[in-house]
Amino acid sequence: MTAPALFGQMTALADPTRSRLLLALERNELSVNELRSILQLPQSTISRHLKMLSAEGWVEARAEGTSRHYRLASDSLDAPSRRLWHIVRDEVMHSSAADHDARRTQAVLAERSTRSQQFFSTSAGQWDRMRLELFGRRADVALLGLLDESWTVADLGCGTGAITQSLAPFVERVIAVDESGAMLAAAKKRLHGVENVDIRSGRLEALPLADGEVDVALLFLVLHYVSDPARVISEAVRVLKPGGRLLVLDMMPHGRQDLRQTMGHVWQGFDSATLGGWMQGAGLESFRYTGLPADPDAKGPMLFAASGKRSAVAAKSSRKKADAVPLMKTA
Repeated sequence: MTAPALFGQMTALADPTRSRLLLALERNELSVNELRSILQLPQSTISRHLKMLSAEGWVEARAEGTSRHYRLASDSLDAPSRRLWHIVRDEVMHSSAADHDARRTQAVLAERSTRSQQFFSTSAGQWDRMRLELFGRRADVALLGLLDESWTVADLGCGTGAITQSLAPFVERVIAVDESGAMLAAAKKRLHGVENVDIRSGRLEALPLADGEVDVALLFLVLHYVSDPARVISEAVRVLKPGGRLLVLDMMPHGRQDLRQTMGHVWQGFDSATLGGWMQGAGLESFRYTGLPADPDAKGPMLFAASGKRSAVAAKSSRKKADAVPLMKTA
């Protein structure tokens, strides 16, 4: 990096507000409105500081419908910039303002989750009808690649258990996981008497499954509800056996802003490059992303099926980490 460029980056970090912004964006992707709530500053002030941070290469933005989400441009920072940020971060993170920002960040993230959970809590009884109306019946074609009688399959974000019910007759065991109590109650009613189904309550970011417990993990129309898809994917990979597969079925990028309000969607679909980066970063290989045929009866966005296989190398690496760090048992 040239001296003028470095001086420009130093100038950008000299303002305490911009340093607090970078600290908030280091671990979370946030919108301008969310940053306004976290730093308790006017939107115009937040936007002005973000503009300077972006010009100096500190942050990167992602368009999501009519909104823009920002995060620290950690992947594109060179070594001098990283050293500079580490020096500034160590000073800023111990301030009372940064502590308050961190608390408000947790509240903002919790609000994201609450919006989705509110939808689930009030819609469990109508979920099957709504999903059929929005996405149609052809989405189930993605399951044809999973059917092997010896497999244990994890249906992550199982909802009312419709997919678990379809899988159960064809595989050895299905583990159905969901966070919503209302959805799990509906799933238990639907799956009553199905002996090879194990229903568990848990978060996608901290699954109630052991390392390498399943042959296949399925994220079926659920990834767009989570705040951090990369973390959810990494956790799904953790529970896969060596050579196991993750299958993601979700929406292709779209402009349906109404789905945020009516169904609590956090993400407006995923493209191949973004999803592939997350899956490969989590240790999956043989990544595939395929758009599904349009269903004339569906009113929602186009769907895709994406898959990846857990490599033996990634599995060995995860086992070493597990040996080094004691695991907490899930009740």
